[in-house]
Amino acid sequence: MITKPIFPCLWYDGKAREAADFYCQIFPNSKILSDNGMVVKFELNGREFMGLNGGPNFKFDEAVSFCIECETQEEIDYYWENLLKNGGNEKVCGWLTDQFGMCWQVYPKILVDMMNDAEKAPKAVEAFQKMIKFDIQALLDAVK
Repeated sequence: MITKPIFPCLWYDGKAREAADFYCQIFPNSKILSDNGMVVKFELNGREFMGLNGGPNFKFDEAVSFCIECETQEEIDYYWENLLKNGGNEKVCGWLTDQFGMCWQVYPKILVDMMNDAEKAPKAVEAFQKMIKFDIQALLDAVK
C-alpha cells in the first residue's frame, strides 16, 4: 500500500531546475528538495513535484493543467502576472501557459459558488467566456 502522497512528474527539455526555481519564487512555502542534474524534486506551497530533464520528445498541453483558486482580485493578478513572465501566453477564461509551456487555470473561488447556483451559473458563464484574466467585480456584476 502507498504510504506517501502521489506527486506529478513534469517532463522538461533540460530546464527542470530553471522551472523549479521559477515556480519556487512565485508560490509561498516552496523550496528545492534535491537536484541531481536529471531529476529535480521541489515543493510548491508544501506540495511535492518532480521535474525530469527528459529531452525534447514531449511537450505540455491543456490536457493537464494546474488550478489556482484565488480569494481576491489581487491574488489573481499576482499569479497571472508572475506566471506570464519571460514568455508566457494568455489564453481565455482564466487559462495561461507559462514560459515552459505548463498550463495554469487562475480563477476566483467565488466562481465555484456561482457555478453551483442554477440561476447565477448561466450569467457567470456568459461573462467569463468574454474574459482572458478573471475579473471578480465583472463576475459579481454579471450575476446580480
